[in-house]
Amino acid sequence: MIHLNIVREGQGPLVVLSHALGCDLHMWDGVAKLLARDFTVLRYDHRNHGRSDVVAGALTMQTLAQDAADLIAREAGGAPVHFVGLSMGGMTAQALALSHPQLLRSVVIANSASYYPDRAPWQARVETVQAQGIAAIATGAVARWLTPEFAATADGAALARKLHDTLVATDAQGYIAACQGVAAIDFRESNKKIGLPTLVIAGARDEATPPAMSQEMVAAIPGAKLASVEAAHLSAVERPAEFVQVLKDFFATL
Repeated sequence: MIHLNIVREGQGPLVVLSHALGCDLHMWDGVAKLLARDFTVLRYDHRNHGRSDVVAGALTMQTLAQDAADLIAREAGGAPVHFVGLSMGGMTAQALALSHPQLLRSVVIANSASYYPDRAPWQARVETVQAQGIAAIATGAVARWLTPEFAATADGAALARKLHDTLVATDAQGYIAACQGVAAIDFRESNKKIGLPTLVIAGARDEATPPAMSQEMVAAIPGAKLASVEAAHLSAVERPAEFVQVLKDFFATL
């Protein structure tokens, strides 16, 4: 079994946080600090990211879902958890909700997608990283992750630097495998079979996974609810207090 780096904090019902492509568990620092006042918060680095193992070969969201399932089975003491995934984490959530529903109390899919009709941008990104390394795409990626006005503040600029450094430190081959796994997603039919309480969070200014992608998931998943945060792609980084309030409001309805 591969080693996944984890951080566990707080007390109360267990919430698992699953991060975006090219990030690590510190993407959730702002959210975890607030959420841990009322919940046990478990966050982890995906394989090929942060301080978790780098595993050679192809990668699918089903692989990441199995990693998450193994982690939950080990850490949750048999009780179902709230699973919150953002971007690639949200794709992991879609796969996990179908493959291991018994492990989940609810699922939150933030700033994510169920399908990419055009995979060409992903292929271009992979080719750039293969030729020039991750540093070649890092500045552009971080620019998509945060709104310009937030990145221009002192706090936003510090977070942008931290995100940039994390991305550049990611193993290039591991990142490429994750990019290819993300590009290949197609949850359009399987989402219709999700039977768990589901919240989809859109970033109102998200250009990487625009709000229309969130609306498509809500339309497909039975009974899913939609919330919006006034942020770009990493809504949990840009507006952690608002993100946590949306989560708590959703959990209170269960």
